[in-house]
Amino acid sequence: MGQATSPRGARARGRLGNRRRRGPAMADELDALLDEVETKFCRLEALGARKRDRGGGEEAAEERHRSSKILTKADDDEEDIDDIIKDIIDESSFSKKTVKSAAPTSVRNRASIQAHGKSCCPVYLGGSSTPYGIGTNISQRACDQLRCTACDFHVSLYNDYQWDKSCDYLFFRNNMPEFSKLRMKMIRKKGSRAYACQCSWRSIDELTDLQTDRELRWVCGKHVE
Repeated sequence: MGQATSPRGARARGRLGNRRRRGPAMADELDALLDEVETKFCRLEALGARKRDRGGGEEAAEERHRSSKILTKADDDEEDIDDIIKDIIDESSFSKKTVKSAAPTSVRNRASIQAHGKSCCPVYLGGSSTPYGIGTNISQRACDQLRCTACDFHVSLYNDYQWDKSCDYLFFRNNMPEFSKLRMKMIRKKGSRAYACQCSWRSIDELTDLQTDRELRWVCGKHVE
């Protein structure tokens, strides 16, 4: 015939069963402790019944008091485990929220920069005497943020230079944007400005509206103020 399980011991064992996966070593220790308590309770029940028949119950009451203290200690240990696990879960959740909230901030910052960027309209090219800036019909400035939509290269520009007539597509394809290699086919000319991406090039002496040159695929890449 199996041993009877006390109601309090059954509740403690039930709570312990739910936490075995969280702390195996502590759970095994508490399990052994509860087995000992339940065995004592079974003996106490039998002893109490006999002593009640003989009119005595002081020893049984003292044993119950000691066992109650043991069970109270077991409950306190389980509560400590709960607190530790809760702290770990809370700390992990906070770390994940911090990492997730950091990414949208950088995205918003980039979007804000792009939103505040201004484009030239119209887009001007110019010689070395033409100042750089945002070109408009009123403020005729040469764009220095040009980008080629054909080769996806930033357009480089060099003041007081022009390109040699022998320049070709392969020369720029192989050497852009290294100035030390490009200089082989650059000619000094005061007031001129040499423009080039990886697929197109121009030598400009005066203010020129980009729309007048249909072959170029250059656009303003926006100016950040």
